[in-house]
Amino acid sequence: MNIVYLQRHDTAKNMHRFYQMHISPGIFGDWWLIREWGRVGSPGTVRKDWFDSEEEAVAASKKLRDVKSKKGYR
Repeated sequence: MNIVYLQRHDTAKNMHRFYQMHISPGIFGDWWLIREWGRVGSPGTVRKDWFDSEEEAVAASKKLRDVKSKKGYR
């Protein structure tokens, strides 16, 4: 299981956000992309998306990581 953890900080706007995602196998042969996001230090919002194959889940994870990187997450 590979965990991606990104943060974005802007002290001028008092913005301290995190975005975390990881891929996990399901019990029926499917794969889950589990995402959590919110303010650093607070419990975040969690979303689970399922995919038929690990490759699809990895591709979705990479796409989301690229989008977040363009928005300033590191």
